[in-house]
Amino acid sequence: MKCHITPLALAVAAALPSFVIQPAGAQTTLGEMVVKTSKIRDAAEPKEIGSAEIAAQHAITRDTASLLRDVPGVHLSGAGGVSSLPVIHGLADDRLRITIDGMDFISSCANHMNPPLSYLDPGNVAKIKVYAGISPVSVGGDSIGGTIIAETATPQFAAPGQRSLIKGEIGSFYRSNNNAMGGNLSATLANEFFSIHYSGAITTADNYKAGGNFKTTTATGRPGHTLPVDEVGSTAYKSLTHTLGLAFRADNHLFEAKLGYQNVPYQFYPNQRMDMLDNEQKRVNVRYLGQYGWGTLDGRVYYETVDHYMNFSDDKQLIYGTALNGMPMSSRGRTLGFNLKGDVYLTDDDLLRVGALYQHYTLRDWWPPSGTGAMSPLDFQNINHGKRDRLGFFAEWERHFGPQWTTLAGARYERLETDTNNVHGYGNAMGNQIPDAAAFNMRGHKRTDDNVDLTALARYTPDDMIDLELGFARKVRTPNLYERYTWSTWSMAAIMNNFVGDGNGYVGNMNLKPEKAYTASLTIDLHAADRKWEIKATPYFTYVDDYVDAIRLAPGTTNNQFVVLQYANHSAYLYGVDLSGNAVLAKTNLGEFGLRGLMNYTRGENRKTGDDLYNIMPLNGKLTFTHQAGGWNNAIELVGVTRKNAVSSVRNEIHTGGYFLTHLRTSYTWKNIRVDLGVENLFDRLYYLPLGGAYTGQGTTMGINGIPYGIAVPGMGRSVYAGINIKF
Repeated sequence: MKCHITPLALAVAAALPSFVIQPAGAQTTLGEMVVKTSKIRDAAEPKEIGSAEIAAQHAITRDTASLLRDVPGVHLSGAGGVSSLPVIHGLADDRLRITIDGMDFISSCANHMNPPLSYLDPGNVAKIKVYAGISPVSVGGDSIGGTIIAETATPQFAAPGQRSLIKGEIGSFYRSNNNAMGGNLSATLANEFFSIHYSGAITTADNYKAGGNFKTTTATGRPGHTLPVDEVGSTAYKSLTHTLGLAFRADNHLFEAKLGYQNVPYQFYPNQRMDMLDNEQKRVNVRYLGQYGWGTLDGRVYYETVDHYMNFSDDKQLIYGTALNGMPMSSRGRTLGFNLKGDVYLTDDDLLRVGALYQHYTLRDWWPPSGTGAMSPLDFQNINHGKRDRLGFFAEWERHFGPQWTTLAGARYERLETDTNNVHGYGNAMGNQIPDAAAFNMRGHKRTDDNVDLTALARYTPDDMIDLELGFARKVRTPNLYERYTWSTWSMAAIMNNFVGDGNGYVGNMNLKPEKAYTASLTIDLHAADRKWEIKATPYFTYVDDYVDAIRLAPGTTNNQFVVLQYANHSAYLYGVDLSGNAVLAKTNLGEFGLRGLMNYTRGENRKTGDDLYNIMPLNGKLTFTHQAGGWNNAIELVGVTRKNAVSSVRNEIHTGGYFLTHLRTSYTWKNIRVDLGVENLFDRLYYLPLGGAYTGQGTTMGINGIPYGIAVPGMGRSVYAGINIKF
């Protein structure tokens, strides 16, 4: 499939003989087709990252999750070069609902190397909406931490009276530190009723270098393979993405189909024992959007296939000499989904949203035999034909009470059913494989959860200089298949089941209950009437009943080493505050000077054990001085993070020191050309990522004691970047 998408786009284009090239300005979009839109959209207003903000990041990162790093309350948990995990108020990964064009994706990997946003290149993203904390039930579900909605470009059509529209975009970038380079291409061909759009991107990078020497040896454990003492092993990657969209409109009705394909030939992980050596995703997304006198109807059906393969890169080595082909690990995920949503305009001040969804997900996770020793002669069945079915309904009422008050109240019900077949290990008794499998198989595996979400929000605007928003929510998440059904206590197998990057091993627990989070938040937004300055503060508090934390399977294990853990329900709370602001400092003959800033503080604690929660970002802030004059945009960005002292003791989480970074950025935009230049980490500081996990990027990575404990993953050293983007 990866070789035929572009030819298919050309073939369809060639089949439209009525098209004649017209100026790019002759166009109309879906937004012009819809003659009536909701007047009620003030409550639960998300942070939106638009095309201009995304374009400014194209040369800096090809990790779509990184586009969120300027959103208050959002941080990034380190993973592969294009697969970092967003964290909202200390909650990450499956605790967030992340959709792409209305599709819910699930990571089909024991290490969650293929999270939803990894399937989009930044060049293919039109906008992202982030609900940090409390989400309306219409965009939430099966999550407790917030919602991220990523969207590709809406279909574009020629304007009435114009025969056709043709436009496109091409770009390229380079970053010096890890020799990262790549390009993106998109093109649209349309008449007044039919539109075809293609976008594609490729990116590749070597291992990156830290801002100094963070290790004392160049050895990796593999004969003849060494790494410099400042090189961060297992950080190279290569990714190719393609999307083809077809759309047809008639009056107030839109029919759309999007075909997506991604192939990642390799993406290495500095905080995992394994590396991703192939990941192929194919997806089909069919949508109908209609405008009626009573409101809008939006429905879609989608199907996704994921085939995933892990083994060792050259930077890592298997500790067992009898293995002939490393430790191959394969997984296969299949997702079929259906979403239906209606917006009903009850009155000019009342909007009712109703909807339903169904999602059927299956997972096979197996590890083929290797050699003639411990990992033979059978497949190791990690998840044997697992199933996760999700059925949900919601209703939400939004109302204006005059010009000052807007309220929103909603309820959502979801029924989730998980199950899996019996399992077996490699077929030998090493590592307690046979007793563990027997104990797992003698139990019933099917679990059913009935989850109820509730949300209430109120926005009050007493005048044009202040907005207040108060919200309460109850959110519920059912554990994923790996949390419930991974079964082996053998340390070598357990460390393969780790999607938090702490170097430890994890064992599932079929008795896990759904997490139930109760959140209250208040947002105070002070601003000038013309928004020339703004200061926003959001304090929040979340109590989570049956929070999925971990306990040690060997309680007597000493600290300062990797351990084997089992998932367990506890209670926990998280609280903090997000501060952000911006201001125009001066307008002179030299241009406009401005200032942006944000600061985040989050604290999380296990109420049963008193332990700190894992992977909580310490106090951090960012200050950006901006300058704009004509086509020039310049910025000096200062980033500060305090020392990480609040760590999870049960996981032996690694402390990290505080640091201060400086970034320089400049860009110039002509009518259709944009050029970006900049330097990240200007002073080449050596620092360690607070959410980067434990460094397991090189050497012998198998076994709990296979590599030294206590090194966090370093951040990237100085890197000069350049990028160019041309629209036509």
